[in-house]
Amino acid sequence: MKTTLLLASLLLLPLAGHAACAPTDFAIKDFKTSISGAGGSARIMLAGELVNNCTDPSAAQIRIDAKDTDGKVVQSKEGWPAGTTNIAPGSAAKFDLGRRFRFQSDMATYTVSVIAVRAW
Repeated sequence: MKTTLLLASLLLLPLAGHAACAPTDFAIKDFKTSISGAGGSARIMLAGELVNNCTDPSAAQIRIDAKDTDGKVVQSKEGWPAGTTNIAPGSAAKFDLGRRFRFQSDMATYTVSVIAVRAW
């Protein structure tokens, strides 16, 4: 009886977390990097725009990897540029995840990718 009640309850829940969009439906536009200051007071800017090219309002999670000259990842951070808000189709959300990184002198390149999609 409890199992039937639990199953019935789960079937009645809305599927708000399911997105009809995929990470490939999002694009990163105008990704720019810069470092100002030096040493422990260095500020890193890793900014750009996340564009929703899907037909449904959705949000996407991105990951930025900081790599050394050999291409080895030295730091990696993730974030949701629009937070818990969906991005309308054709619209963009600006982001700057630089504050999440701690400067290391061996950081040479940065890559950004869309890793997950969700509809809130």
